[in-house]
Order: sequence, then structure tokens, then C-alpha cells
Amino acid sequence: MGNEVLLEVKNLKKYFRAKKGLFAPKSYVKAVDGVSFTINKGETLGLVGESGCGKTTTGRTIVKLYEPTAGKILYNGEDITNYDYNKVLPFRRKIQMIFQDPYASLDPRMTVGDIVGEAIDIHKLAKGKERTEKIQYLLRKVGLNSDHINRYPHEFSGGQRQRIGIARALAVEPECIICDEPISALDVSIQAQIVNMLEDLQRDLGLTYLFIAHDLSMVKHISNRVGVMYLGNLVEITNSNELYKNPLHPYTKALLSAIPIPDPDISASKKRIVLEGEIPSPIDPPPGCKFKGRCRYAKPICNEVDPELIEVEPRHFVACHLYS
Repeated sequence: MGNEVLLEVKNLKKYFRAKKGLFAPKSYVKAVDGVSFTINKGETLGLVGESGCGKTTTGRTIVKLYEPTAGKILYNGEDITNYDYNKVLPFRRKIQMIFQDPYASLDPRMTVGDIVGEAIDIHKLAKGKERTEKIQYLLRKVGLNSDHINRYPHEFSGGQRQRIGIARALAVEPECIICDEPISALDVSIQAQIVNMLEDLQRDLGLTYLFIAHDLSMVKHISNRVGVMYLGNLVEITNSNELYKNPLHPYTKALLSAIPIPDPDISASKKRIVLEGEIPSPIDPPPGCKFKGRCRYAKPICNEVDPELIEVEPRHFVACHLYS
């Protein structure tokens, strides 16, 4: 893993129109509301947070499935924020996505060969026998048999379908992959297999990952650095071991306290931090800190000023007035 920045996201925002209608007042769901981070070549950045915090929207906006409302996306130093279809097509070869639901993300009418080969056709990477051999190689690379090429998605289990989705992402030889909760829909026994395979692929192919997940223990296992999101904002980001050993933001502390520990003696002595209060609406978030209504340490300044993400320890960034 080098220190060369591959992907940089600056103050990224993605708003969705909430009410539609001739006389409806304009209001917007602020799904991503000013997120900034970098990912170095060969690195895995984990992105965690509860449902609805904007993790998936961040990933989809980076790969241009959604058009950003504001902010910048730089890939290898090149600003790709406003690329149209013709310009974004070559970029799609460099950055791919593995989707959360292995059942919904594969077209049931297409064979595995056509699903994996579709991107090869779009980018004109191979034809005929060479195309078939490439697809068979990719299937073997993700732990499937090359004779699965003529089968349909319904003939596979969830774990096998996710392997097909990974083969599809690898078909264009990308440098970076956005992994959008790739294991959350799978059995626990299969999750470890998929994560180990992703690590093997990263080592063999020099891949860079943005790994979006709910499972905090799995994120610790696979990630070099971890970012914690809350209601469209990053509240903390640092290297994986530091975050789990020394969490600073009250929200991060509450998240980590919820990780189950297999040892019953340690688990019994561990204190769980239960968050009280309501999660604010992303349509009309209150002024100041969005977490203040659930935070036991809230101060008067939290009602007025939204805290900025600042470096409070070497390479440990947090957005909280407790540290400003």
C-alpha cells in the first residue's frame, strides 16, 4: 500500500427531491451533506454507520450512478465530477461497484456469461473465443467453475451470486472497487469466504477498496482506515486499530459498544452505550451538530455551530466540539 492518493472526495453533497407535485413546496432529502476523504492506492477505506446515514449514496455518487449536487470527485488527480456519458465511460473501466443484494443486482434473463461479459462488450475488450476464455478465467478467479458460464442466476445460491457480481466488477480490470455492503445479505459462514476472497483479489490485482458495511468487526478485519458516518456527514476517520482502541466521537463510542464479544465474561463486564432521543430528519436537519439530540455531552455551542472534521491526533480526524 502506497501513499499515492487514488480517489479524493471533497465536500460531496447529494440531495434528493422529497416532494413532487405542481404546488408542493420544494424540499430535499440531504442524503450526503458535505463528505470529504481520500483513499490511497492499494488501501481499503471502511465506511460505517447506521442505516440511512448516506454510506451507499456516497458510493453510488462516486461511481456516477447518481449525479452529485455539489462538491468534487477527483480520480488520480483528475476532476470527474461533471463528466458526461462519453467521458465517464472510460472512467468506469477504472472504478467498479459490487452491489449489496446479489438477488436484485443480476438480470434473471441473462446467463452468467452474458452478465460478466456485458462490460467486456461495452468496452470492446475481447471478442469470440478470447471473450469466452476471459469470462471463464474470471469465474475461476472468484471460486466458480468455468462451466457455469451458460447457467442462469436462479441456479445459484446467494454466495455464488455475489461471486458472479464480483466477477462482473473485475471484468474491465478496474483499479478501484466500491464494495456496497457486499456481505450483509449472505449467511455468516459465507461472509468470511467472500471477505477473504476480496483480500486475496486485492493482493493479487493491486486493487483499492471503499468497503461500505454495517458489520463493525468485519470492517476492522478488512480495512486500513475507517470512516464513521452520521446523517450524511463523516464524524470520525482514522486508521482501523486506532478507531477501535481509541474512539473519540460519542457516536463512534456508542457504535463500538454494540459489537458483540464472544467471551461471556468480558461481554458481561462491558458497558453498552444506549443512545436516546430521535434521529433528526434528513429533510430538515436542525442547525448545529446533527448528533446533539442524542449526545450526553452536548454543549450550548452544539446548538449553533456544526462541528468541522479536524485532526485532533496524528491522522485521527473527528467532528465534535469536545475536541475543538
